Amino acid sequence: MTIQQQAALQSMIEWLEHENELGRKPSKIEIAGEFDLHDMHYYIFKYKKSMLGKWLLGVCGGYEESSDTEHCGHIFSEMQPYNPATAEQEAIAMVEMIREYWMKQAAAIEAEQSENEDTEEEEGASGIFNGFVLLNTHECDLEQIKTTLQQDWGIVCPPADEEDASSAENEGTLVFEADGFTLALSFVDAPIPDGEAEHFAQANYLWKEAAQVTSTHVSQIILAVFTRSGSSLDSAKLFTKLAASCLKLPNAIGIYTAGTVFQPEMYIEMTEIMKEENILPLLNLVHFGLVGTETGSGAYTYGLRAFGKDEIEIIDSQAIPSELRDFLINITDYVLEYNVTLRDGETIGFSEEQKLPITRSEGVYVDGDSVKIKF
Repeated sequence: MTIQQQAALQSMIEWLEHENELGRKPSKIEIAGEFDLHDMHYYIFKYKKSMLGKWLLGVCGGYEESSDTEHCGHIFSEMQPYNPATAEQEAIAMVEMIREYWMKQAAAIEAEQSENEDTEEEEGASGIFNGFVLLNTHECDLEQIKTTLQQDWGIVCPPADEEDASSAENEGTLVFEADGFTLALSFVDAPIPDGEAEHFAQANYLWKEAAQVTSTHVSQIILAVFTRSGSSLDSAKLFTKLAASCLKLPNAIGIYTAGTVFQPEMYIEMTEIMKEENILPLLNLVHFGLVGTETGSGAYTYGLRAFGKDEIEIIDSQAIPSELRDFLINITDYVLEYNVTLRDGETIGFSEEQKLPITRSEGVYVDGDSVKIKF
């Protein structure tokens, strides 16, 4: 292994260890490939969260010379499954997204961060929302997506330079700015590997055919919306608008995000509520999972980490599943609307008499630490 490869490996590990990313050193990590882009050298990584976990994809680079040991800041992972057939294409899409972001927004971000130092938004809030629109054919009509974005939401994708536009069209990648946020989408002509989407589709108890329909997908669109200084709530709203616009493609059959696969019609309907009211389409952004146990029922959220919050779990409750779900929805809405942090040792309730204890420990149904409410 060269000195540069060692440096890239260490940088990738340190990035993953950050509390807003994996939060710990990966159980296993390897260099899986290399490529050159825009006269710079990049390394593709595959890593595992746990020893028995699936391989995930990461990229690190921007090395101008073979002797360089400091990358230019193009390091990222959406924690998507590693697929050797599409890894380079997906890594390039991530680099283009990061590159576009820093080229156009670096100065503006610093200024905006300075202005927002006194805001109530908690530091460390992610504000990065991503997902995978599942397609049942091998085509992706980027022009239709751009038209829908403009017609439905007034979001205009500015024309790129001719050279850049040609490159993006060939790669099926679109990256642009809107309202101070970076929007990125990349078409990958391959399904999500290892049956992962089909597996998590089973968690959608509101769509009985979710797993069956998901199994028919043959390609995908990777979506991401992010900002380093804007509101995570605004980032989330923009993500749902982008996703809903993609889901209006005739070959879109679902979106894999927030730990499950959502039905296009329901997702679009929830998003379009924002045309009448500027409210967060919560059910598109956080999945409220239900689990049967030997002694009762459990429930969990999947999606709060994108807002910089801990996921919430209820373990072995005697309440019926519908009550658990309604309670979690109300708590989550409260946490996000008022930017509340639930802390270990405190209590919460919706009346003066209701005081439900809160603890924070390793997650039971979700990865990492979670907040647990005794309900």
